[in-house]
Amino acid sequence: MKLLTRRSAERGHADHGWLQTWHSFSFGEYHDPKHMGFRSLRVINQDIIAAGEGFPPHGHRDMEIFSYVLEGTIEHRDSMGNHAQVKPGQIQVMSAGTGVKHSEFNPSASEPLQILQVWIQPNRIGLKPRYAEWTPTTAQVDAPKVLIISNDGREGSAHISQDADVYRVKSAQALTVVHELAQGRGLWFQLITGEVTVGGMKLQPGDAVSSEEAGRFEFVSSGPVEALLFDLA
Repeated sequence: MKLLTRRSAERGHADHGWLQTWHSFSFGEYHDPKHMGFRSLRVINQDIIAAGEGFPPHGHRDMEIFSYVLEGTIEHRDSMGNHAQVKPGQIQVMSAGTGVKHSEFNPSASEPLQILQVWIQPNRIGLKPRYAEWTPTTAQVDAPKVLIISNDGREGSAHISQDADVYRVKSAQALTVVHELAQGRGLWFQLITGEVTVGGMKLQPGDAVSSEEAGRFEFVSSGPVEALLFDLA
């Protein structure tokens, strides 16, 4: 089984004072031609946003964007008229389509906000912009592997316009999560917290592993764990 690792310490990093951010792929002033994305996955940014700070209104187009909240609350406003606050365990999904402006802020006066911001290239351009939120059901809150994003919205997942399945992996105790990767698809596993072993490789928080080899993958955690698993066309 061929696995490639992307270690946390190798990611791009920027300190903007109010924002600490780590880039798995080239983004902004961080450019690495060896890490421009993985299949349709274009951006994974781990952002820590100071209390009362955030991203002022700015525009996007032709990109599927979601924010996975790890700590604190994110407040979203956009040019479609949406206004929402999203908390840990939830995600917000926005299709920029033909163009949308949005702002993302930390409304807390004292606590930091930590998110993973993910961009996935759509399977076609010129889509109508849209916004949605995903909240786990009672059964999904403690489930170790939950489909949170897909192209068809199955299993109650949020919809994006790309053949990409995104799973949340989460447990308060040690466990083994299995994933079968079909021929012709690619896998990206982004570890958020905990320690995980896969294919003999040990991953620490912030590390990632990828593969384009079909087969069975076993992710073994030694304790509490949280991660995102991408299965991409």
